[in-house]
Amino acid sequence: MDERAELRNTTDVEIGAYEVVSDEEIEEILMKYDRESAYRRIPGVFSIAVSVIAIAFSLFQLYTAAFGVLPAQIQRAVHLGFGVALTYLLYPATRKGAHKLAWYDVCLAVLAVFVMSYPVWNFHPLLIRAGAYTRLDIVIGAIGILVVLEATRRVVGIPILTVVTVALAYCYFGRYIPGFFQHRGASLQRLVSHMFYTTEGIFGIPLGVSSVFIFLFILFGAFLEKTGIGQFFIDISNSIAGHAAGGPAKVAVITSAFEGTVSGSSVANTVGSGSFTIPMMKRLGYRPEFAGAVEASASTGGQIMPPIMGAAAFLMAEFIGVPYLQIVKSAVIPALLYFAGVFIVVHLEAKKTGLRGLERDKLPRFWKIMRERGQLFLPLVIIVYLLVTGNTPMKAALWGLVVAVLSSFLSRATRMKRGDIISALEQGARNALGVVIACAAAGMIVGTVTLTGLGLKLANGLIELARGQLLPTLMFTMLTSLVLGMGAPTTANYVITSTIAAPALLKLGVPAIAAHMFAFYFGIVADLTPPVALAAMAGAGIAKANPLKTAVESTKLAIAAFLVPYFFVYSPSLLLLGNVPWTHTLRVVAGALLGMLGLGAGVEAWLITNTTVVERLLLFVGGLSLIHPSVTTDIIGLAFIGAVYFMQKMRTTRKIAQTGASA
Repeated sequence: MDERAELRNTTDVEIGAYEVVSDEEIEEILMKYDRESAYRRIPGVFSIAVSVIAIAFSLFQLYTAAFGVLPAQIQRAVHLGFGVALTYLLYPATRKGAHKLAWYDVCLAVLAVFVMSYPVWNFHPLLIRAGAYTRLDIVIGAIGILVVLEATRRVVGIPILTVVTVALAYCYFGRYIPGFFQHRGASLQRLVSHMFYTTEGIFGIPLGVSSVFIFLFILFGAFLEKTGIGQFFIDISNSIAGHAAGGPAKVAVITSAFEGTVSGSSVANTVGSGSFTIPMMKRLGYRPEFAGAVEASASTGGQIMPPIMGAAAFLMAEFIGVPYLQIVKSAVIPALLYFAGVFIVVHLEAKKTGLRGLERDKLPRFWKIMRERGQLFLPLVIIVYLLVTGNTPMKAALWGLVVAVLSSFLSRATRMKRGDIISALEQGARNALGVVIACAAAGMIVGTVTLTGLGLKLANGLIELARGQLLPTLMFTMLTSLVLGMGAPTTANYVITSTIAAPALLKLGVPAIAAHMFAFYFGIVADLTPPVALAAMAGAGIAKANPLKTAVESTKLAIAAFLVPYFFVYSPSLLLLGNVPWTHTLRVVAGALLGMLGLGAGVEAWLITNTTVVERLLLFVGGLSLIHPSVTTDIIGLAFIGAVYFMQKMRTTRKIAQTGASA
């Protein structure tokens, strides 16, 4: 909260005039909709102990990044040991214990350290007797699974806990399930050993990526926050779009795109920038529901924005088996199209309701901001440069962190003090806990797939339901991902959707990156769609709006962007795959933008003026026609949208002429 207080004092825009949300309200909203922010505030000596453990966690990760990663199972066990212990110390079992450290939480933290240390101290004996585990091994493993499940409930939430519990039950009771979901089942010993002592369960790929890459990028983000980069993004966005029609809404979209490069939570992103942009939107005449929806839809898009993509980019690279840089390249155009889709609908709403922008003399000056704080871009530039030149994400994150600290000293306004560095080490560990636990839990979902073949069974079921046709399969996969993504944090969201929903698309010949991106994209959009819609609910809390109406508005705002995954499945050139001429990619991008304009105008019932029922129907059909990038569908889409444009142009011209004549 310190950063937000500082931002209020330093911002160039007169935010005080716009009903700024209080720190208490922000904290209450975060605790309600973002479980990762709901940790207890421990007083006294225990607070110091927790801080020391958190700092030690960050230093361990920095040490292994700088001097070499430990063997996989040891690295992951130590990583999870820190994560689970801190979870029990920071996250209460119930809301009643929000400000009190219970004795049983300390006991659970100690138990977690012991259980996660067991594979470390017995590393070689476990390797030697692999497949012939002792009774003690199984007991420790079972306790380890239960420890992770309870930590998941506390920091990640009930939805992901439910999915993991059902997955474990499916492994054990598989022989009793009728139909094509049936499998031979797994004994308790087989289930525990697979989930706890192999690299296909808790200590699988998700936790491995967390222990090597993701933590460092989260820590990097914590250091950037201490330099004031959040306010820097807001000021840059205000200088670019604050004066335009519906300025604050467009500022929200641009700010969220910037924040998405380093953010790992759509809810935190919504609350962070929304505490400034939503009051400004309301001040200028936006309906509270629409103001909250703009910030929620834009902030959710931050999770698909490279280079981090809510930490899912690293997991995707490991799951698919392609270089991380390829994932980043493939995600660029879809992410920009998503924000373009939201931007289009925001612009149409502003024109439809006659909403103005902020006064230019109250806006920050772009070049002044760049002179004073432009060095804050340096860490991001360094990371991109190192990735492009073939360095590992771990090295890029490490150097980005170092440059973040050094570049802060180039200006008094951004300079980090010793206390800021220590605080960033602690905050980075705290911020990572949700991801660490989510990755451990998600590992059990992956373990279920490898143990039972569930992914293939679901893929066959979806394809059979769609009768082998691609478009119906895409639609069923979209619905499956929307359901599976409800209430799940970004990393767990990707693991669930990629292992359960994406295999159906792979069987139909969709490129791996396109299939995984498609499922992940709609899993993320679940943060906007009712009934869960966590980002929309957070936006409604700040806007003091009706939550359900805000969720519906968020879905409407992102509806044009719902086309983007279909675009890149039918035209993988949008993902920059293969040697496709740039002219073809440009044509597909232009078609995608036009399609989103048509669909957005249909939803808003406005293009350059109010639409008739027939015009609205033409806009919908024209927008949907542009999903498939063929010459025929492009001509149909262009003709329909163009026809509406010319009809409205003639109508407005005639109206102006009649008004002039009557005057």
